[in-house]
Amino acid sequence: MLERPFKISSYAMVLLGSVALLLSGAIGWELSLIFMALLGIAISFEGRRWQLSERMGLLLLLIVLPLLYLDWRQQMAIVEGDERAAGMRVLVHLLLSLSAIRLLQKKRNRDWIFLYLISFFEVFLAAGLTTRPAFLAIFCLYILAALMAAICFELGSAKRRGWRDGTELLYRMDRRGGRLLGGVNGWSLLAVASALSVLIFALALPIFFFVPRFEAGAFARAGGGIAGFVGFAEGMRLGDIGRLQQSDRIVMRVRVEGGGQRLTPLRWRGVALDRFDGTDWTRSSTAALIVRGSERNLFQLGTVESLHQLTTETFFLEPIDTSVLFAAPRVVAVQGALPFVRVDAEGGLSSLAHPFERLTYRVYSDVEEPDAQTLRADKLGALDYPAGYARYLQLPANLDPRIAALARTVIKQAGAQNVYDAARAIESYLQTNYRYSLEMRASGPDPLADFLFRVRAGHCEYFSSAMTIMLRTQGIAARVVNGFKRGEYNDAADVYVVRQRDAHSWVEVYFPTANFWASFDPTPFVPFQDGAPSGSWSSDLRKYAEALDLLWWQYVIGYDQQEQRQLARVLNRKLRNGRDDLAAWGDEVLRRMRTDAQARRALWMVVLLMFIALAAFKGRGLLRIARWWKARRGERTTIDFYDRMTKILAQRGYKRTPHQTPLEFAAEIGMPEAVMLTRAYNRVRYGGRGLSAEEEAQVENWLRRLEEELVVGKGLSIIAARRDLR
Repeated sequence: MLERPFKISSYAMVLLGSVALLLSGAIGWELSLIFMALLGIAISFEGRRWQLSERMGLLLLLIVLPLLYLDWRQQMAIVEGDERAAGMRVLVHLLLSLSAIRLLQKKRNRDWIFLYLISFFEVFLAAGLTTRPAFLAIFCLYILAALMAAICFELGSAKRRGWRDGTELLYRMDRRGGRLLGGVNGWSLLAVASALSVLIFALALPIFFFVPRFEAGAFARAGGGIAGFVGFAEGMRLGDIGRLQQSDRIVMRVRVEGGGQRLTPLRWRGVALDRFDGTDWTRSSTAALIVRGSERNLFQLGTVESLHQLTTETFFLEPIDTSVLFAAPRVVAVQGALPFVRVDAEGGLSSLAHPFERLTYRVYSDVEEPDAQTLRADKLGALDYPAGYARYLQLPANLDPRIAALARTVIKQAGAQNVYDAARAIESYLQTNYRYSLEMRASGPDPLADFLFRVRAGHCEYFSSAMTIMLRTQGIAARVVNGFKRGEYNDAADVYVVRQRDAHSWVEVYFPTANFWASFDPTPFVPFQDGAPSGSWSSDLRKYAEALDLLWWQYVIGYDQQEQRQLARVLNRKLRNGRDDLAAWGDEVLRRMRTDAQARRALWMVVLLMFIALAAFKGRGLLRIARWWKARRGERTTIDFYDRMTKILAQRGYKRTPHQTPLEFAAEIGMPEAVMLTRAYNRVRYGGRGLSAEEEAQVENWLRRLEEELVVGKGLSIIAARRDLR
């Protein structure tokens, strides 16, 4: 067996299996370091008396099994009764235990095969638990190591077979260079394994991208989600959004197409809340519409007059413990592998929660907004709201009267005569007279009044709550909306990267004449990075890492029928454009040929050179074929002498049984000529060289002598038989 490359590749498979589990989050650093230490011990004990016997390995396994039951009980307590999560962790611990025990034993072929299977299951398990692109590197290295181990394993088996048929010299190692006779060494094996890996991936990629998907891929397994995602459920307490803003963890990535440039500023709407009790915002209506998707996973939620009014946003949500579907305002349709889309009374979208899974979906939004002059049609004091809109005028009991007085003063000083100007006046007042802060300083039984008249600083939900209540005191319908700002633009991936610190709260005001909810943001402007490259290597590295992560997510983890159709459309467009460009180039060449004599001469020269090159190539090809045929005939001739020998021996009654090697068969006959012919056959068949003229003459001499001996032997047998009959 090729001991060194075989063991390196085999141990590499075991190591990569554990690294894949670590990358997926199935095991922690502590357990991973313990296993790697055991792997190092197993390597150092290889071939020594310290290795465990098979009986000791079985004893350790019997000890481990009851410990796994205790591990199950402990994991159930850790994950609070989630049997799937507990079972997954115990399965990982079982795989690592089996692998560690087998590593420390004396290993035969079946033990190596067992370790290969364990490492394969570890990689397979990790593939279902991680969505990180780094897994691709681990997987590629694992494939390379597996191919290397398989090649070495087979060559070792062939070497052992050679010991039985006399061809062991063909596999003998050169200790100085570690080279096999015939030019095979560790580096050449690595090159072969690398070439096979490239070939496997080249064949697998088209299959992956073009084989139809029978199950949609919007959901993908992940290692864990964002917990405590407050402000996006049935209610919000003042201060919730501020707690979210203290984290830089990525929540989602958004790609905007179409009319997204007209959405200024970009905001991703989550939930709208209409009822306020002084400290908490909730939804007063529990009514909701459940929408089922079409065959193409399209959920129709509205209509639009023109497709030019639509903007398309593709959302890539990280695992979070909320069922909210974020979108730009005024959603017309949602597309994605979702079981359903739930539309609440405030226009918020939701589906199933995905605390352990990433989610991908596409939203089509109507980006057209009425201009300011149209919105100014609603005059103060003459508002006529439809039935059911009274809930947007609700005020908490015991509201501080200073809030209503402040609202009247601001509107009067601005000279506002309509709803739009009144809303802009209050928005501007809050932006310019109050300070943004993440410190939760407002307190007491009425934190809103404390914010407006004492602290005068807070985070976004204080500003949005203050504006909403101030508008309602003046008879203007308004509600609070929670969502996210646009995030940081990554030009490498063409997406907005939205983090928890981008969580935001703003106000929507209803205009009955236009039947339109317009957005207002009273929070003072807070500078943030808009994605412009800083020029530092660390920021560029982070940007490209995020782009790679998104590509892996979009085209591997979340690749479904929708992405498949999109890829087909892109390829079709590229092919069509290429065909048109080629046709245009051909027309231009023909036009120039008709009008330009110099161009015609150049064309004929190119054609002549191509003809000469083709003739030379064909000539070399024919010569190569002739040489191959000659060599093939020579090889066939050199092998034919062994067939002649077997036929001669068969006439005498000597036939090789299936279990016999050629050399064993010749040795059993006991004829020196048969042994010499068999050795010559082995050299030709397995040594990769033909017979010289002198060797061919010697082979013919051996065959002739063998025929003569058999003829003489046959005659003597006949005489002896006649003598016996007498």
